[in-house]
Amino acid sequence: MNFLAFVDLHDNKKALKELISRAGKNDVDFMVCAGDLSNFGRGLIDVLEAFKKIGKKLYLIPGNHEESKDFNEILQHFPLCENIHRKALIIDNHIFLGYGGDGFSQEDPEFRKIAREWYGTHKGKKIVLITHGPPFGTKMDWFSERFVGNKDYRNFIERIHPQIVICGHLHENAGVVDNLGETKLVNPGWEGMVIGLK
Repeated sequence: MNFLAFVDLHDNKKALKELISRAGKNDVDFMVCAGDLSNFGRGLIDVLEAFKKIGKKLYLIPGNHEESKDFNEILQHFPLCENIHRKALIIDNHIFLGYGGDGFSQEDPEFRKIAREWYGTHKGKKIVLITHGPPFGTKMDWFSERFVGNKDYRNFIERIHPQIVICGHLHENAGVVDNLGETKLVNPGWEGMVIGLK
């Protein structure tokens, strides 16, 4: 199973064209976006229309640029696009857990609640965690000489040991890959990365 992961596109027309070209290749089964397709909602419909032409599923979470109530209403017109924010999606033998929005908070009580539910239901399974913001204390969240990521994300990762974590938000760290224990951390950036899972 191969998928194209990307984040922080922000309606970048050049990057969108390249993503569309890559996503259309036969070795990509579907796409995953970790948020910020748009600029505070502007350009969202145009981006979704472009991805619609590929004819493949796009699983996404909102970034801090898509936190308006219009996000889900817009997605209703794009049946191949599925918002997996706060959801668990089963694809083959993997569980994709999505949690979007924000990106700025180092603690998130709402995430802690759903993380407890996910831990009880999915512990020991092959997990892909998708968050907009990065976990705390890694190469993913190093910014201005300090760590700025989310400590609750990190705690969950250390407890449940996902196979991979896809995140973004910090444009300076686009393309960065790191590890947290046995978990691979990826910020695929707006250029995207093809990720293979077994």
